[in-house]
Amino acid sequence: MSRGRIRKALSGFYYVDTEAGAVTCRARGKFRQEGRSPLVGDWVEVRETGPGEGMVWEIEPRRTVFDRPAVANVDQLVVVASQAIPVTDPFLIDRVSALAALKGCDVAVCVNKCDISPGEELAAVYRRAGFPVVRTSAETGEGVEELKALIAGKLSAFTGNSGVGKSSLLNAIEPGFSLQVSEVSRKLGRGKHTTRHVELYRLSCGAEVIDTPGFSSFDAQEMDLALKEHLAESFVEFRPYLERCRFVGCGHTREKGCAVLAAVKAGEIPRSRHESYVRLFQELKDLRAWNGRGAGKTV
Repeated sequence: MSRGRIRKALSGFYYVDTEAGAVTCRARGKFRQEGRSPLVGDWVEVRETGPGEGMVWEIEPRRTVFDRPAVANVDQLVVVASQAIPVTDPFLIDRVSALAALKGCDVAVCVNKCDISPGEELAAVYRRAGFPVVRTSAETGEGVEELKALIAGKLSAFTGNSGVGKSSLLNAIEPGFSLQVSEVSRKLGRGKHTTRHVELYRLSCGAEVIDTPGFSSFDAQEMDLALKEHLAESFVEFRPYLERCRFVGCGHTREKGCAVLAAVKAGEIPRSRHESYVRLFQELKDLRAWNGRGAGKTV
């Protein structure tokens, strides 16, 4: 038996990096019977069946897990955004960061393409909200060293809407990667997906990164009762105010005596963040326990 981490999952094969080298594996049949699957980022026990081949025999307990994209043990999500083409809707960042908070995963915000549009306005919103923020240009190299420091020693998943430059940033961080880069359609203002599967990369700066498809992968199936019940807590800058509201059970949308609303009015919470909260609140408010996605779902 040897221990390793799954680097890539593709067409039923799991590519595991172990101390003895890379092993191409199939999953043990019991996982399917138990309704489980090995995920990229998993630490696993491998039973070798031949030179460079084996079976994923056991999956170690996970610190964090996301269903879509299917990744495990991520320390932080690096949400790559842009105020150039394509312009990122802040709601997408807020939606992903709420899910990450629910699952105990940190979030950093990277505003890319700052050689085209500085993105300072967007960056300022998330600095005020308490997130680590870096402004970068994959073209000029601006901010790349700061981004390296932000991800060093962690397993980070890079995500963001298509065309914002996730793969370009990885190429800038680690020259020689030569990841395929999307071309942005100026007519549509969006990029074509170039990342077709989830893969873990080890970088020379001491970081590990997972490159994933874009925001569309964080779909409505994640927006379950657990998020509904903990939505206000998942907006980290709301937390100091949640116990100060006049009424128990305050929804923090338009109630009298709401400390969160007072903080928004005072400029202590960015207004765009509260607008995203209200939008999510409206999306989730009619969710019922009988729909099969209860708060007891494993996260």
